[in-house]
Amino acid sequence: MTDPLLSIADAQAELIETFAALPDWQERYQYIIELGQALPALPKAFQTDAYKVRGCQSQVWIAPYLRDGRLQFQAGSDAIITAGLIAVLLSVYNDRTPKEILTTPPDFIRAIGLSQHLSPSRSNGLLSMVRRIFDAAST
Repeated sequence: MTDPLLSIADAQAELIETFAALPDWQERYQYIIELGQALPALPKAFQTDAYKVRGCQSQVWIAPYLRDGRLQFQAGSDAIITAGLIAVLLSVYNDRTPKEILTTPPDFIRAIGLSQHLSPSRSNGLLSMVRRIFDAAST
C-alpha cells in the first residue's frame, strides 16, 4: 500500500497531486471508493471491540502492529467510502516509524479538500481514525 522508498512528505505530496488531478468531487469520491475496494480484507480476528474505532458512524477497525521499528496497520470498514478514507490515511501513515507519524500532522486532509466535502459525521469518523493511528504511534 505504501511505497517504502517514498518519504512520508513525498507520500503526502503524491496524494495531494493525485486529488488535484481529478477534475471534480464526483471523480474524487469515485477514486476514494476505488481505494476502499482495493483495501485488503480485514481478517475477522481483528473485527473486535479491541480494534474498533469509536466515533465513526460506520464500523471501523484499525489493528496496529510494530514490525522492524515501523508501524503497520490492518484496517477495514463495513462502508466502502469509509474503507476508502482508511486507504487514504494508510497511503501516508502505513509502514512508518512512530516518530515519522507523530511528526507528520494530517495536513493533507485539508489540502485535498476532505474537510470541506465530507459530512460532519464522516469528518468526525476520519478524525477518530487519525487519532487511532497517532495513539498507536505514541505507545
